[in-house]
Amino acid sequence: MSAASADTGENTLEKFIIKGGRKLHGEVEISGAKNAVVAIIPAVILSDEPCVLENVPNISDVSISLRILYEMGASVIFLDKHTVRIDATGITDPIVPYEMAKHMRASYYFLGTLLGKFGRARVSMPGGCDLGDRPIDQHLKAFAALGATCTIDRGMVDIQSEGLYGTQIYFDMVTVGATINAMLAAVKATGMTVIENAAKEPHIVDLANFLNSMGADIMGAGTDVIKIKGVKRLKGAAYAVIPDQIEAGTFMVAAAATQGNVLIKNVIPKHLESITAKLAKIGVNVEEFDESIRISVDGPLVKASVKTMPHPGFPTDMQPQISTLLCLAEGTSIVTDGIFDNRFRYVNELRRMGADISVDGKVAVIEGVGQLMGAPVTAPDLRAGAALVIAGLAAKGVTEIEDIYHIERGYENFEEKLRGIGADIIKKTVPGAAARKAVV
Repeated sequence: MSAASADTGENTLEKFIIKGGRKLHGEVEISGAKNAVVAIIPAVILSDEPCVLENVPNISDVSISLRILYEMGASVIFLDKHTVRIDATGITDPIVPYEMAKHMRASYYFLGTLLGKFGRARVSMPGGCDLGDRPIDQHLKAFAALGATCTIDRGMVDIQSEGLYGTQIYFDMVTVGATINAMLAAVKATGMTVIENAAKEPHIVDLANFLNSMGADIMGAGTDVIKIKGVKRLKGAAYAVIPDQIEAGTFMVAAAATQGNVLIKNVIPKHLESITAKLAKIGVNVEEFDESIRISVDGPLVKASVKTMPHPGFPTDMQPQISTLLCLAEGTSIVTDGIFDNRFRYVNELRRMGADISVDGKVAVIEGVGQLMGAPVTAPDLRAGAALVIAGLAAKGVTEIEDIYHIERGYENFEEKLRGIGADIIKKTVPGAAARKAVV
């Protein structure tokens, strides 16, 4: 396997050191979408031929996904830095190694794809960021509706089926993960599957497009009803992953927080509509082009109310970043995030930097302070870590951010891209870090 090893943060501990107060300016290019590629990589198992994936981001979640395939018997060859050829026809045992799967929530997509291919799967319960209870009951409901039996034994999910059959699946709530898993399991089932109350995120559309390019028959992705007519065989395909809307949004907020002027390239502006609308209300200038977007600020930032919603609403993955920006705005802002229980764990870290935030359950009240101060902080999860980087870029003085392995799960060459638009940020290895065990 000519790919980067799956660095889960257990053997090294690195941190970012940021000297804040510099306006970001210039151009930055967005990488492939993390949330799309972690579903598309397992989907290759369904193909009876090799596949080539393009615009693959160089992030640790991708490394882990590819390492899982490799350990299971697939051939994984990088044709260039962002293009990988995967031949999964050598996989015969539908068991995902526990030591790899426990580090990444999206490892549960191997349940759907292995079930669809082999009629059985055994995968550990998902890991990833600690954002509270993330039950997989809706995933199991979908598998059971298709004709599988599901058991959980000592942290392993075991699924068996003597044949999958098209059915009607209604989700009790909008769930991205379960929608994707139902799609993966249903593409080779006998007959028609109808998924109702389906999630509509761009990465669901991207997965459907990839599966269709292999010969699947999926209609309605991007709406709340997805129809899948099962096929017997999927062929190989070459496919380019969509740009990452959350990475784009993160750089948009970073440019705004530093009063900068940045052209963000390789984006799909329509995917960013909920973010651009909220930034405009806060007082940020947003210029849209065909495949890029320019962010600038020439006046005061003002308060706003933000409530995270399933797509096309404001994404929960952008909530910590926008909350950080609102710390710099005038007035009192209200942020509500009802999707994950622990999404406000970063608030204590922002308070160390001078933020005035109070949290009551799933609602945060943010009093604008105008200026943050550099401080030593710790990234509690992926998106919170990105928010702390934004805070450090905008703050006066030096900010040191530990546990940045969380950030590297979803952002490719984050510090290099930021340096390219004027940030003063370096990555430093902490002496003696190898003895510290990271929990991911």
